[in-house]
Amino acid sequence: MAGTSGGRPSIYPTLLYTDAKTAIRQLTEAFGFTELSVYEGEDGSVMHAELVQGNGAVMIGSKGTGSSFDAVMKDAGTTGVYVVVDDVDAHHRRAVEHGAEILMPPTDQEYGSRDYMARDAEGNVWSFGTYAPEIGG
Repeated sequence: MAGTSGGRPSIYPTLLYTDAKTAIRQLTEAFGFTELSVYEGEDGSVMHAELVQGNGAVMIGSKGTGSSFDAVMKDAGTTGVYVVVDDVDAHHRRAVEHGAEILMPPTDQEYGSRDYMARDAEGNVWSFGTYAPEIGG
């Protein structure tokens, strides 16, 4: 992701899952994220997790924890997240090997990017591609 400064992204998509542990496993195994941290509640639910891809990150948590974020997200819909990757075809192959549901195979876009889309186990749509606009300047 181009345009960040100081090594810290300024935007973190945050997703809640019914089975956050399975989501973390799929995101790391199939989509190549790296687990930065996972904090569990006494009941084993994921209170907060951070997964890294390139110089971007997402935050993951379990639904039903009773936190204020969980309460406001109760009726929210699924989420779509775009992640910049260097080699779309290799990334796609990895996702397929791990059983990810592919919604669109690697496709060259008219604006110069190469992208593919996949759905995770709880319905969120993940787009992976080469489009990385410069921000600021």
